[in-house]
Amino acid sequence: MSGLELFAAALGVIAVWLTVKQNPWCWPIGLVMVLLYSWIFFEVKLYSDMLLQVIYAALQLYGWWQWTRSGVTHGGRQVSLLDGKSTALGLAVGTLGSLLLGAAMANWTDAAQPWLDAALTGFSLVAQLWMAQKRLQCWPLWIALDIIFVGLFIYKALYLTAGLYGVFALLAVHGWRTWRADPALRT
Repeated sequence: MSGLELFAAALGVIAVWLTVKQNPWCWPIGLVMVLLYSWIFFEVKLYSDMLLQVIYAALQLYGWWQWTRSGVTHGGRQVSLLDGKSTALGLAVGTLGSLLLGAAMANWTDAAQPWLDAALTGFSLVAQLWMAQKRLQCWPLWIALDIIFVGLFIYKALYLTAGLYGVFALLAVHGWRTWRADPALRT
């Protein structure tokens, strides 16, 4: 565990807590966290996770814009539900991305866990996009992903990061409950 990992983990908890509370400051704080984690994952050869963090940086900016500038009269997005077809499409895109990235990582790099890392990356991108759009379905997907991430990070001896993802899983349960109660879903 390094000081950098500790700082990134602390920022991660703050960012996810602010996301649950629908506070747009989650996005710039999350941006700093993902940039730090891109370096951490590079150092332990989790290249798909490193790539994921770089893409997250762009999605952090997108989410910040969605939550503060998008929507009616630029008031930002409201919590909403995806229909079944859109949910299935998102999961299909996550599956395809996972397979393509896994094949690339398995064949062209010395990645530590190419297929698992790629699957977590593919579906995390779907969850992050849904979160930026304030789709309720992001939370159950995050719960599943965070639990699997815990095991991967324990395997790679990133114990603080494993703990962080355990906290993320608990926060995702809280986020799911909180967003399900949002008045915007009732209209």
